[in-house]
Formats: sequence, structure tokens, C-alpha cells
Amino acid sequence: MGNTSSDLVTMPQLLVRNVARYGDKAAYREKEFGIWQSWTWAEASDEIHQIARGFVALGLKEGDSVAIIGRNRPVLYWSMIAAQMCGATPVPLYQDAVAEEMAYVLDHCGARIVIAADQEQVDKTIEVQETVKGIEQVVYVDGRGLRKYDHSTMHSMDDLKAMGKPEHQAELDARASRQNGDTTCVILYTSGTTGRPKGVVLSNSNIIETSKNSSDFDHLRADDDVLAYLPMGWVGDFIFSIGQAMWTGFCVNCPESGDTLHTDLREIGPTYYFAPPRVFETQLTNVMIRMEDSGRFKKWLFDHYMAHAKKVGPAILDGESVSPGDRLKYRLGNLFVYGPLKNTLGFSRVRVGYTAGEAIGPEIFDFYRSLGINLKQLYGQTEASVYITQQPDGEVRGDTVGVPSPGVELKIADSGEVFYRSPGVFQEYFKNADSTASTKDPEGWVATGDAGFIEEGSGHLRIIDRAKDVGKMADGSLFAPKYVENKLKFFPNILEAVVFGNGRDRCTAFLNIDLTAVGNWAERNNIAYSSYQELAGHPQVMDTLQAHVEEVNASVAEDPMLAGCQVHRFVVLHKQLDADDGELTRTQKVRRKIIEEKFEDLITALYDGSGSVFTETEVTYEDGRKGKISATLEIRDAAVVAPMAVAAE
Repeated sequence: MGNTSSDLVTMPQLLVRNVARYGDKAAYREKEFGIWQSWTWAEASDEIHQIARGFVALGLKEGDSVAIIGRNRPVLYWSMIAAQMCGATPVPLYQDAVAEEMAYVLDHCGARIVIAADQEQVDKTIEVQETVKGIEQVVYVDGRGLRKYDHSTMHSMDDLKAMGKPEHQAELDARASRQNGDTTCVILYTSGTTGRPKGVVLSNSNIIETSKNSSDFDHLRADDDVLAYLPMGWVGDFIFSIGQAMWTGFCVNCPESGDTLHTDLREIGPTYYFAPPRVFETQLTNVMIRMEDSGRFKKWLFDHYMAHAKKVGPAILDGESVSPGDRLKYRLGNLFVYGPLKNTLGFSRVRVGYTAGEAIGPEIFDFYRSLGINLKQLYGQTEASVYITQQPDGEVRGDTVGVPSPGVELKIADSGEVFYRSPGVFQEYFKNADSTASTKDPEGWVATGDAGFIEEGSGHLRIIDRAKDVGKMADGSLFAPKYVENKLKFFPNILEAVVFGNGRDRCTAFLNIDLTAVGNWAERNNIAYSSYQELAGHPQVMDTLQAHVEEVNASVAEDPMLAGCQVHRFVVLHKQLDADDGELTRTQKVRRKIIEEKFEDLITALYDGSGSVFTETEVTYEDGRKGKISATLEIRDAAVVAPMAVAAE
């Protein structure tokens, strides 16, 4: 490539390199009003410089924070690089965060300027300004609905760019010359499964070294395409859409909206793709629903060739020896089933695919790999600039998260907790020295909060569960809820599962149905329902979920270490767990403590033998209003399997 990371220690330097090397190549695409628009690296650089000069004109100083709120758009990525050019720190926020959540982050990072994508984000910013006094200017991208607003401290993005003058360039150049690898690149706020989110300070070196190492690991190149659709406040999006994009020069493609995401994914056909397990689960659910609705021959064709793909697909993908007959049959399957299916999913061109954030069900993982999609798992954290482990090609398995990423060292504490040290390790938690000291020791080792072990021989890391969630049952056997929850969530009918049992004599569970999958089943069987609650409590739905729980129990019983985690009783919740109600984080992780407190009455009923329980729960509607829903929920017993019975077979 010519340049080493030591020559390129800041984002503005990478931008200069990309203009020189890839000037005429597409750097960003965005779909707007149904049409894809494209910007080359040279054009993107021009836009970024205009925004940066505008920031200087607006009074942005070195060390200031610029908050960025909205869906994935090139102009918002450019605003981040422009802020870095000014020596300021970009702080991307979750666009679906309510005003109250935003207020904490905006106040904590001391944002002086807010870049808001549209009226919704402007409204939330104005609402928080009642308590957050540091915000001086708001810059909006989409001006629809904002004509009658007070514009004394509000500017359109076009106005901001027009403020910048050629004479501001000298100031920008001077600031750029003062930056180095230790300069803060971004502050990203953790999802906060416990307590307030923490501001993770990542330096230029953290992001650039990690982007270089991870790109080299998977041979990412300038002609790759990535779809930028994940929350901009999340570290993964920052690494893929800023870090790796700037390092490799590949093209960042922004969909029009969440509603058009699937169509846009098909049109772009990314070569490098990341999705959390829930996205892969949802796509598989939709495939299975469509197959249930298809004709008899089509369904037979799908089942026949998918059974063959499951048998030989992963081996072909990994370059292992497969008989000529099996290869021929797989090629036919690709012609009739796998190829059209990959095209429908938008995965025809995927060369490197990743999932992380939660463990993915092995059956879901195997399904995609059997189609010939190079889906792999990585393990990471915001504090690591994402990458801790990755799966090398040819060593991909559903039960591990891979080997240490280049430059990463791993060790396992006596307690079983995983520790790592790497060039990507964060500088500090912003304004939180105590938390920094308790997470990162003086030698740079970081506690992950996850329990796991390194396999002898392969060197692969296996994660068991969150360290704080791993406990002991009353009889001393291991309690690892995530292990069971992931098995339950493999079923298309189950969207979410929360398992309880720490310190108790048996495990119980809350379940959420997947409204798409179960609603489709109800439609096919002419079962009428008026609400999520009514469908979730339908006797046939309860019977189906009971069968799923009992199937998982049989599977869990096969592992002597975890056989005590079988689910004895379960209840199907009357509402979906929701980030707006505080039950999930913005990255869809379960907040166990809040759920345990909020639904204490249901947990009590699960353990006291009740056959049903009446409950009332506060909910938040889409417009922010609060309300209450009540229901009488049936509690079901599930058959469990004696571990010895399995072993004796």
C-alpha cells in the first residue's frame, strides 16, 4: 500500500492520502428520493473542508465537543471528520434516544454545537436546552418543518458551509499540524446496561491502528462496499464507516431510511457486511415465513437443497474436500435456491460478513454459512475500539469468537473473567477517573466483564456469559442465562428471552413472541387477534412456545456443566421489551436488573407455583406519553430432562 500507519496518524491526514490515491473513486453514496447520489473522495474532501471552515467561523475551538444526531448520512460522517479537522471532538448520539437520554450525554460531553439531521432531532435538542445550558448553536441538515423556528442560534448545513471563508483555511491547517496519534478522535457513550452511560475516549491511534490491523486481517480493500445503517452512536459503525473506510478507501453507502433498508441492501450488494444477531434472526424468520406461504413444489425444492447445503455448504466455503457428486448437487442448489435467496437477502456479493454484540444461535449461523456466505463472529467492546477477537477464514465455528485480533493480547483471570490489552484500548472514561481505574489497570489490561476461556490447541476464545450474570444455582451448579436465552431465540417465534435462576433451585423465563412470525402463523390459520397481548396469550401460541422450551431443555441437558439451567416454568410477557421503557439498551441488550425490579410480581408468581398472575405495567408510547397496560398472564410448566437420562442413552 505504500503508507504505514506511522505516516498517517490523524483522520485529516488519511483524507489527504485518499484524495491523492483514490480522488476519482466513489467514497460515499446516499439514496435520497429513490435515487442514489455519489461523491468521490475529492468531492467528499471539498465538502468536509467547507464544513470545517464553517465550524471555525462559528467559533468552534480546539477541545470543544460537537454532537451529531441522526440517521446514517454522508453529511453527518463529513461533520465528524470536519470536527476532527478543527481539533474538536465528535460525539455521535443514538438517533432513537429520547430527549431525557440525550440530555445526559449532551451535558456530560459539554457539546457547544449540535448537528441535527432533521426536525425530530432539532425538537429534542430544543427540549434539552431547558436543562443543558452549554449548547450554543444547532445546525440542521433537513430543513423541512423548521421555517418558523427561532433561527438566531440555528443554521442550515448550507448556511454553515457558506459562513466558511478561504481565510479560515490557514487556521484549519495550523490546527491540523498540532494533532497527532494521541489527539482524541471520538467520544462514544456505552449503552449503559447498568447505570448511566460512560463516555469512552478513543484517540486517533486507537482508531487508526485498529482499523489497519482489522482491515489487514480480512484483506479489506478500496473496491469494497459497506452499508452504513447501524446507529451512529455505536462504536461498530464508527470503525466500519469512519475508521476502516478512511484507512482502506472503500465506499460507505447510506440507505434512504429504515423502511427502505432491505431494498437498498439489495441494490448496493455490499462486499463487507456487519449485522447484530437480531438482524440475521429477523431475515431468517422472514425467509421461513415466505417458504411456509409458498407452493408445495417450491417448498420441497427449498427443503431438499437446504438439507444438502447444511451437510456440505460450510465445508465447501472453508475449502475442505467434498466429493464431486456433492459439489455438483450443491451447484444445482446454488442455481435453484441459494443464489436466488442470497440475491433476495442482498448478500450476493458479501466477501466478508460479521456478527457480534450478542451470541448468535449456532443454527442461524450455520444457515448463512451453508448458503456460501462467509459469515464470521467477532468479539469486541467500545473500550477496545471494537476488536478483541476475530475468526480467521478456514477456522470459523459457531461456538467460539475466534482468536485475538492482530495486536491484541488476552488473559483469563482466576475468576474466569476475560482481560485484553491492545493498541485499540481506550484512553479513559470522560470525566470519570474512578471507572477508568476500575476497568483498566496501570499496565493497560482491560476487564471485559465477560466470563470465558481460551481453548487449548486452537487458541480460540469461548465466551460463556456476562461475568456478572454467571452465577450459581442453589445446589452449586453453574447458572449461565445467556446460553439458554440464545437457544430459545433461535426459534423464529421467540424474539426475546430472559432467564432467571441465580441462587434459586430452578430456572424460569420470560418470553416475548416475534409478532411478524406468530402473526403470519395466525393469518394462515385464520386466527383473529386484536393486539400483541391477545396473540401472545393465545392457547395455541402458548402450546407452541412450551414445545420450544422443552426442546431447548433437552438440548441444555446434554451439557453436564449447564444442565441445571433448564427452564422449569415460563410466562409470555404482555408487552415487548423496549428500549424506550428502559428494559433494553439502545443496542437491544437486556437490562436484567431493571427487568427484575419492574416485573418482580411476575418472577414471584413463577416461583410460588401460581397458575396465573395479574399485572399492570407502565409503558411509553411513540410520542413520549406514558400509559399503563394490564393483563392476566398464564404461567406454564415445562418438562425438564434429567441429565443422567441423556448420558445413559
